[in-house]
Amino acid sequence: MLRLLNIRDFVIVDQAEIAFGPGFTVFSGETGAGKSILVDALALALGERGDAGVLREGASRADISAVFDPPPAVARWLAEHDIDADGELVLRRVIDAQGRSRGYINGVPVTLAQLRELGGQLVDIHGQHAHQSLLRADAQRDLLDSHGGHGALRDEMQQAWQAWRQIARKLEAAERDAGTLAAERERLQWQVGELDRLGLKPGEWDALQAEHSRLAHAQSLLEGAAQAIAALDESEDSAHSRVTAAAQRVAQMLRHDASLKTVHDELESARIAIAEAVSDLNAYLSRVELDPDRLAELDARLAAVFETARKFRCEPEQLCELRDSLHAQLAGLDEATDVDALRRQAEQARQACEAVAGRLTAARRKAARQLGKAVTEAMQALAMQGGSFRVELASAELSAHGAEHIEFQVAGHAGTTPRALAKVASGGELARISLALSVIASRAARVPTLIFDEVDSGVGGAVAEVVGRLLRELGARHQVLCVTHLPQVAACANAHYQVSKAERAGVTRSRIAALDEQGRVEEIARMLGGLTITETTRQHAREMLAPQEG
Repeated sequence: MLRLLNIRDFVIVDQAEIAFGPGFTVFSGETGAGKSILVDALALALGERGDAGVLREGASRADISAVFDPPPAVARWLAEHDIDADGELVLRRVIDAQGRSRGYINGVPVTLAQLRELGGQLVDIHGQHAHQSLLRADAQRDLLDSHGGHGALRDEMQQAWQAWRQIARKLEAAERDAGTLAAERERLQWQVGELDRLGLKPGEWDALQAEHSRLAHAQSLLEGAAQAIAALDESEDSAHSRVTAAAQRVAQMLRHDASLKTVHDELESARIAIAEAVSDLNAYLSRVELDPDRLAELDARLAAVFETARKFRCEPEQLCELRDSLHAQLAGLDEATDVDALRRQAEQARQACEAVAGRLTAARRKAARQLGKAVTEAMQALAMQGGSFRVELASAELSAHGAEHIEFQVAGHAGTTPRALAKVASGGELARISLALSVIASRAARVPTLIFDEVDSGVGGAVAEVVGRLLRELGARHQVLCVTHLPQVAACANAHYQVSKAERAGVTRSRIAALDEQGRVEEIARMLGGLTITETTRQHAREMLAPQEG
């Protein structure tokens, strides 16, 4: 529920703070006083587009904040966006003189899209020109689906349609480009065949180079190992002999100086290390062999790898990755050129799409009957006795929106055949039907706050009283805010605000004030008409308010 709206430097409002309660609240005032400015300000806080033109003349920025009691339904959205809402939810919008706009939710900077997304879960605004959009086919479809709660089915329909169209486009491309795709497939097959015949394994290139280097230098490796062994251990002047002799001499010296123990240990370690190195070199000599046949095989293998890499204009170590990539391309092309398989997939996707469309159609037919009955009943009370309303569903070519055209039809009098709303409804009738639809559709809405901005235009008299009662009834389930010029509607409200404007020092300002009992009498008397408010008019206003207050 909306608890507070704070407006600063917006159009002709310098500063206003409006507290809201539950039930049905109305705003009234003379034409041009700024009644709809309140709705416009709230719409900005909810993420609607705005520019520097909304600033009060001379102000540096417009600042609008709307405070809500957060409904449980928005808790998940807030959690997903890492926004805390402990006790209250504040949506704020700031627009400066350069037209720059900033949005905040509980002090956290957010995008306008995020403001709109959250705002759509908090407030539903029915504008004064809503009846005009009602003539559009898409608006009629949206209203029916909103009334029936078809959101999830509509999303499923959209996804099924997109999946079908995606496969259908692949099929069309395959049929259209069959020759080109066949040539590309032949090229890829040749390339993949070349790489497959080479059969290079991951890591093989490095292993081949290492083995080739070892075999190509086997003779020098054998000679080097033998020379190292000779230097270490095979002569009287070898390293092992010299270190052994030195260790023995130091061992003798230890008898006279124990501090030489460390030197003796080091020489002993060196002697052992030399012995181990000699052992390892002898083992190496036993393994290293001259193998000219294997060397020839390696030469041939390396030459084949080099030649293939040259052919594909890449480094030898890139050949395995290239082969895998070409295999993937070929598999994708095989899929794209398998027209029969694509036809089967397209048919399956079409059937899945038709199945979802069938469920959506069934749901729409049920909602259409309910909506038609409810609006027909409301028409009887809205000075359209004997009239009827129905929602016609005509079969149509399958699309992302389903498999039917939706048309609102109305019969203005008993015994007449319902025809398209745009063709038979007058301006006043259209306004009344639009209002009935708005109220009926909102009854099922999960949005806590509903705003009606002069949706009662085009009605009056006893009909206006019915409108007021409808909105008051709606206020028992939702918070309802209404901008109105009809005293009959205002009299039905639980709370009443007056919007007025005054000029001071050549500057026009708008003022919003909550009315007490006497204030409501005066305002409704003014709304009843006449330049001068008489006691008779006041008495009439009291009589209009009495049933509501009772």
